[in-house]
Amino acid sequence: MIVNPNAGVKKGTKDWPKILRILKDEHVDFDFQLTGWRGHAIDIAKEAIVNGYKNVCVVGGDGTLNEVLNGLFPVACTPGSESEVTLGMIPVGTGNDWCRMFNIPFDYLKAVQVLKQKKIFLQDAGKVTYYHKEQQMKRYFMNVAGMGYDALVAKKTNMLKEKGLGGPLTYMYFVFASLFQYQFIEAVIEVDGKPAFKGEIFSMNVGICKYNGGGMMQVPHAIPDDGLLDVTLIKRTSKWIVVRYARKLFDGSLVNLPMVETFRGENIRIRSTGKVFLETDGESLGHTPFTFEIVPRCIRIVTGN
Repeated sequence: MIVNPNAGVKKGTKDWPKILRILKDEHVDFDFQLTGWRGHAIDIAKEAIVNGYKNVCVVGGDGTLNEVLNGLFPVACTPGSESEVTLGMIPVGTGNDWCRMFNIPFDYLKAVQVLKQKKIFLQDAGKVTYYHKEQQMKRYFMNVAGMGYDALVAKKTNMLKEKGLGGPLTYMYFVFASLFQYQFIEAVIEVDGKPAFKGEIFSMNVGICKYNGGGMMQVPHAIPDDGLLDVTLIKRTSKWIVVRYARKLFDGSLVNLPMVETFRGENIRIRSTGKVFLETDGESLGHTPFTFEIVPRCIRIVTGN
């Protein structure tokens, strides 16, 4: 068990004793370690694999899950082969969007019972190459990556979380509060080596799974084991139009609007005139240029019914 006490704006600290009791009452045999700082879960996951653990469970949110995934690569997860490790989750975060995809209950007892059933699913991962302070870097993700306005909202939300503030509605607050300070950016997008779009963009998502932002379905056609990345692009449009159709972010009908385009492919390349920023699984990262690649069916996860 890799436990993030700061998950859910300190909810992890408050609820871990309750989860601990449930695990013991359900006769789950486990060890655990608490994370102490941002990025710590990456190191804990690596160490766990070196020490022979084959079952790893995240007690935290989507950001903690992302760190653990990046600890598993390339030690226990490699392109072209099935993971040696099974990954599960007890959701304690603010959004818990990855768990929505796989019907993992937010109720702790039911989430532990899902772990015990150990129903296995092989899901894809994504790898993105990006830049941070002119240095090229890479990051793996297993839910959704966001760019442009989506990354701005995630950054503001994360800054508040780091101060121990915010909650489940913080993301939605910044969706509207940041709207009129955002500037459109010219970008060129290629899908599997072919031109797909050139123009000004508002926001963009690349998904393995469907949900982000606490229940938004911005990549509604994503299938987590089809070996493809799904892309939803919102082009330049009136910001009042964004406000008008915000509800469509939650039911997937966003993709039917005329200012929205969707793509699907194994490799996505994005260049821009100015810097377009990035978040993966809610974690704020760097900026363009980006290269996204699919890593098919490489992660063994425990899924709900």
